Amino acid sequence: MSRPSLASATGHSSSVSARKPKALRAGSRLAVFAPASPGNDAAEQRGLAELALLGLSVERGSSTDTPVCAGVNRQQEGYFSASTNKRREELIGALADTRVDGLIALRGGYGSNYLLDPDLSAAIATPKCLIGFSDITSLQIFLWQRCGWTSIYGPMVAAGLEAGAGAAKGYDQASFLSAIGATDGAWQILLQGGPIASGDAEGTLLGGCMTLVETTLGTPWELDTRDSILLLEDRGMKPWQVDRALMHLQQAGKFEDVRAIVLGDFPECEAPVAGSPTVLDVCQRILKPLGIPIVYGAPVGHTVRPMLTIPLGVRARLHASGTGSLEILEAAVMP
Repeated sequence: MSRPSLASATGHSSSVSARKPKALRAGSRLAVFAPASPGNDAAEQRGLAELALLGLSVERGSSTDTPVCAGVNRQQEGYFSASTNKRREELIGALADTRVDGLIALRGGYGSNYLLDPDLSAAIATPKCLIGFSDITSLQIFLWQRCGWTSIYGPMVAAGLEAGAGAAKGYDQASFLSAIGATDGAWQILLQGGPIASGDAEGTLLGGCMTLVETTLGTPWELDTRDSILLLEDRGMKPWQVDRALMHLQQAGKFEDVRAIVLGDFPECEAPVAGSPTVLDVCQRILKPLGIPIVYGAPVGHTVRPMLTIPLGVRARLHASGTGSLEILEAAVMP
């Protein structure tokens, strides 16, 4: 699949073709990286155990007997897992390591944006499967805009995997394994939400955590949303804060030529006063007039339900009827 040359409001242009990593299967080796906040040892160990149950292993470093895992032997710096240089070196090192088949984030939090600069795209060559959500959105958008990489918006070691498959605050195993392992399209994700506006539409799946999508505005890697099925989800926001973010995106032209929208279920975003507008009310008021198919309430990213995994950078078709579904038309990974 090739993407046409697209220029963002910043004047940045990208004409690269979509580049796909190799699929992950039983026996594949993962590096766990922490580009943002530090993790919790107990949650980390549960997440690593879940990866082992799936047949995936964590590669071990050549000079130590510890895993290539961000929570191990790291010097935390404030609310970051390590210094910016250490975090960048860890990411570039894992991408360059021939023993590593893919990368999975330890957790989100904050800090991935510190790693983004032109030197990063110049330092990486071969695509590898990169898995994460929340703050990892910054890195996923950068890799798409600057390098054309597909990626996987799904559970992390200490945020989703640690709770287990099918569990509250855990992950949906079927969509996870399909996203990282299926090398053709023709698979479906049941969104478990409901339509704000009904209809069917086809586009490229893009987006992620709404706050992080918004903070790409004005950067050289601002997300180009044209011809997309745009995924937006977040947590812990007041309805008026969701309103402000959506209006910012709208006024920045980010809903122009979007084909469809998938919205998360926005946990911990309750209206502060009984009877005042909810997040659903806000989304209906701002987004329904776009006249495109929209599904609200999917358990993606930040959710208390088992998290669905969404491949980013691939063609898909949204069916905004019933509880909604995504028909994945091409794989995010290759054989």
